[in-house]
Amino acid sequence: MIVVLVAAFLILLFAGIPIAYILGLVALLGIFQLDSISMITVVQKMFTGLNSFTLLAVPLFVLAANIMNRAKISEKLIQFCNGIVGRFPGGLAYANVLVSMMFAGISGSSQADTAGIGSILIPAMEDEGYTKETSVGVTAASSTIGIIIPPSIPMVVYSSVAGASIGALFLGGVVPGILIGLGQMFVIFMGNKKYHYPKQEPMSLKDFIKLAVKCLPPILTPVIIIGGVIGGLCTATESAAVACIYAIFLGVFAFKNLSLKDVKPLLYDTLRTSATSLFALATANALGQLLSYYNISASVQQMFATYFPYEWQFLLAVIAFYLFLGTFMDAIPAMILFVPVLMPVAAAFGITPVQLGLIIVITLAVGQVTPPYGLCLLIAGRISGMSVQRSFKAVIPYIMVSVVVVILIAFLPDIAFALPKLIKPEWF
Repeated sequence: MIVVLVAAFLILLFAGIPIAYILGLVALLGIFQLDSISMITVVQKMFTGLNSFTLLAVPLFVLAANIMNRAKISEKLIQFCNGIVGRFPGGLAYANVLVSMMFAGISGSSQADTAGIGSILIPAMEDEGYTKETSVGVTAASSTIGIIIPPSIPMVVYSSVAGASIGALFLGGVVPGILIGLGQMFVIFMGNKKYHYPKQEPMSLKDFIKLAVKCLPPILTPVIIIGGVIGGLCTATESAAVACIYAIFLGVFAFKNLSLKDVKPLLYDTLRTSATSLFALATANALGQLLSYYNISASVQQMFATYFPYEWQFLLAVIAFYLFLGTFMDAIPAMILFVPVLMPVAAAFGITPVQLGLIIVITLAVGQVTPPYGLCLLIAGRISGMSVQRSFKAVIPYIMVSVVVVILIAFLPDIAFALPKLIKPEWF
């Protein structure tokens, strides 16, 4: 029966069916063959998986990002970042990475970053003389920082699955996200030696100060979110609600780009994006019930313990495993299905849930730019009108940066946790 289910999964996958539907259909097919489990179990497990206060943060963070994009706050952030680094050769490419790091502290979603920032910067970079490959590669790769620097939707889901502290995960993601951003800027710096990227006229100090003052309120958004969680003032879900209220305030009163006519498209985009992620989570929970019946989880756990008996082998295996999963599966079902399997093995090696969570989230971020599933790669390529093959080739140097950082976090976790330990030592 297991062979039949695997075959069905692969057939549906190669047929181009969305992964959320594949997980649900395989769960239905498997449970239909079992007399001991009622078909209603599929629906029950789907609803049970969504019945979580923590997961309310998912649509709220998506809404906050959509409000920021709708209010054209992202455009102001781009101008601000361009004012900082635009004077250097490759300045607009540097600004692309820098604004992604800032927007990551607002949205928690890589796709929102790619769509919002990419729709502005990819055409702008091409108009300035950058190649399509550079424009797409920088935009797609830098947008993956969106789920590493807090707030992060995958971190919220991981916290719900693994019982890890969401505040610790948020704090732990700051340094790796900055390292990846700096690494991507280094790739741009090296590329400039070959392609001689253009630079812009320096912004006057007076204009830059005006722009900085205007951009200060949105830049403070991650401080409000993370500060509220760290200070114990609110949970991650409550901080997401605060972020939405703050974004509305900025859009209506500070930037005056939001009105009542924007409510309908905002809610529609938020529901559509959130439903995609949460439906995948729900169907993954249903499939998890089937896997537990066949004791697949225990078998996979035993496999990791048997074939990777040393900590360094286990860590490399986890990175390789999630790099593979990320090529065809969204981050949320990949965590729902396999994090509970890996947790006991990781604990036996003394790997904390927070360290394991960072490794998994950063590795799955790479999956956002690896075909055939890589949504950020597909969105950026579509904006530029470039094929998936060319887009993927352009993003490979930036992928290597993320892989190096995740290996560093795996074997030298203090790189990520040294600063957070100074702020909240009891969490680490």
